[in-house]
Amino acid sequence: MRRCLARLLALGATAVVTSAHVGSPDTYFEGVAGPYPIRVIIRNPGVVPGLAQITVRLLDPETVRRVLVLPVYWDPRTAAPPPADVAQRVPGDSTLYSAALWLMRGGSYSVQVTLEGASGTGTALVPVMAVATRRLALEKPLGMGLLGLGAFLFIGALTIVRAAVRESGLAPGQQPDRRRSVRAWIATAASAVVLALTLVGGRAWWNTVDAAYRSGLYQPLHAAATVRATAAGAVLHCAIDDTSWTNQRRQWTPLIPDHGHLMHLFLVRNGQLDGFAHLHPLPRDSTTFEANLPPLPAGTYRLYADIVHESGFAQTLVATLDLPPPPVSRLPPPGDPDDAWWSGDGRREAGDVAGLADGSTMTWERGDEPLAVDRESPLRFVVRAADGRPARLEPYMGMAGHAMIVRDDGAVFVHLHPEGTISVAAQETFVLREPGDTVRGRLAQRLAAMPMGSGEQRAVRPGAVSFPYAFPQPGHYRMWVQVKRNSRILTGVFDAEVSPAR
Repeated sequence: MRRCLARLLALGATAVVTSAHVGSPDTYFEGVAGPYPIRVIIRNPGVVPGLAQITVRLLDPETVRRVLVLPVYWDPRTAAPPPADVAQRVPGDSTLYSAALWLMRGGSYSVQVTLEGASGTGTALVPVMAVATRRLALEKPLGMGLLGLGAFLFIGALTIVRAAVRESGLAPGQQPDRRRSVRAWIATAASAVVLALTLVGGRAWWNTVDAAYRSGLYQPLHAAATVRATAAGAVLHCAIDDTSWTNQRRQWTPLIPDHGHLMHLFLVRNGQLDGFAHLHPLPRDSTTFEANLPPLPAGTYRLYADIVHESGFAQTLVATLDLPPPPVSRLPPPGDPDDAWWSGDGRREAGDVAGLADGSTMTWERGDEPLAVDRESPLRFVVRAADGRPARLEPYMGMAGHAMIVRDDGAVFVHLHPEGTISVAAQETFVLREPGDTVRGRLAQRLAAMPMGSGEQRAVRPGAVSFPYAFPQPGHYRMWVQVKRNSRILTGVFDAEVSPAR
């Protein structure tokens, strides 16, 4: 019974984060709900059952009558969801709506955002991950108030026991004798002992539940990375060695491809951030992935590996590894055609214009507002050819571009798309899931057979790419923005200083 209660409380007291990233808990989405372009931000609560704050911004002046939001749990065997909540218009901003949603279980959710207006009804799905990551501290005023209330109830219970034993059997107006008074005091003392033991037992029970919750806090699957030399060059070996993944009674659902790859792996050199790679290892079996290493500078690297499960749950594996010096020839080894890397001299990229490898330029249109924590500031970049004209961009893994953002100490890592922080594969799991998808692997087979980037894409102006985001912590950040032009992957590098929120 104790284990069941502990498990229920551990699942109930979960914090909602976008666990496909590191240190970036909120969810950002920009896309369309039918004919209506929108931007959705989900500010995650500290614990759930708890309220997730949702804002929906209309990106077109099209008249909208109502905005509805509804969280749907991933498991097709769950009961039908409740009615959707109606988002309220934010005073002073006719394009912004807000709502608060209860998320009741740990796991993968899809928040359905439905707009009703003059052009009909449109719906967008925004994947959200609910996992336990921290404990909320009891605020001192609340603790003092609860302590006072408990003392009042304790004394009140003893008073009731004493009065019941001393006076309950007397006729109206009759005074209790000495015998009744002594019995009342004895009963009061016995009750105090019983209540004290109950409080001690309750404290021990709560400590057990708290310990079980703390031991069940979410951690991404453990991974180990090594490098081995081959005749063709160095090979990166990444293994998921977590027991919850390797045992036969696996708790996780199978992996599904995201943008055509089961794993997106990023290498960032510690310290100066002057080495970066975006690789796509091939699976050797259900636990190991391998990729040919590009000629990166030697040193210690932080590894981030994005994976998506069939349930729609996306997470980022984290590891470190030491890379040896690259071969003298520095010829790139054969690898996945979507692989790309960059190396610099370690200096900060202070400007707004980055030169690209093909002679074109990438300009970061920062705007006038300074960067601050939690300030909504879509990152917009314009690519121009050598003659200054907007460059024609090609889809890179089904997207107009990819952006990777890392704080210099590694506390924040995020992989962005023009659609935001969401995983397109996670979004597709909710679009394609059917009531009969209760057997593990069935939905994954259908997803693997789909063409890459088959999800709905929003239009992007030629030569421009934008990523909705707000920085979660202050500090120095480096951004790698990747686009594809003339069948070549180009990487622009920018640095940003983010100030604390006002």
